[in-house]
Amino acid sequence: MTENPSLSALLARIDPITLDEMESITLMNRIDSKYLTDFPTLLRLLGDAAEQGYRALYVDGKKLIPYDSVYFDTPDLKTYTDHRNRKLVRQKVRTRCYLTDSGAAFLEIKRKTNHGRTKKKRMQIPMADFADFRGNAGAAEYLKNRSMFTAEQLSPELHTRFSRITLVNAHQTERITIDLDLHFENVRFGTQASLPGAVVIELKQDGRAPSRMKPILLKNRIKPFRISKYCTAVTLTDPTARYGRFKLKLKRISRVIGCPLYPAASPFNETHTSSSNELINE
Repeated sequence: MTENPSLSALLARIDPITLDEMESITLMNRIDSKYLTDFPTLLRLLGDAAEQGYRALYVDGKKLIPYDSVYFDTPDLKTYTDHRNRKLVRQKVRTRCYLTDSGAAFLEIKRKTNHGRTKKKRMQIPMADFADFRGNAGAAEYLKNRSMFTAEQLSPELHTRFSRITLVNAHQTERITIDLDLHFENVRFGTQASLPGAVVIELKQDGRAPSRMKPILLKNRIKPFRISKYCTAVTLTDPTARYGRFKLKLKRISRVIGCPLYPAASPFNETHTSSSNELINE
């Protein structure tokens, strides 16, 4: 999808915004709304966004920016299980690398509050610690002081790769991230999965200003869908993960992308493996 000429043409119509200009809208304390759609619908959305004056983050000559993340969890998958069980207050710990010329890497702690807000804290770390930050004493101390976890309790669980478009409205009161080309690899088991054709949209706002994006989403019949890339990927790649209600979410995603997805722990995978799901150790 990243090589699609229609996508390139649409992105060329959207005015750029730099990282420095976006500093005032980091929205580290925010309300998130998530949506799921397919690639053809994304193209229509981008056309509408261009007409409404949205700007796209522009880094190192690119508006479609590759991201690389490693998620950390406990041996019993506490961060995954808390989300699956709808625990209101929960955390996720990850490292993230922005695959640009700057090559910056961060340790990030995301905390969901019981008021439905998402708070994120992060510190920059050396690129050498991206795959596993636990040997970095400063990063371990940062985690200990700001998280319910210590570095000793965690280990790498999941490696995710995707490409992202980030849109900002003219008044800079909201940010929209659009993730596509999603690929996952389970660090513990080596299993892989992808979501071909899926587009995950996240609307991030502080709640004090009306959204210009919501009417565009409604016009294109893009409905809200609570989706966690991490939890979806764990369900698809970790055979020890109890999937529960996430099985229904996989069915919804399957309908959108037009190919079947199955939990790694599902008995179906013992005798049937979807090539699109890539649940095979290579």
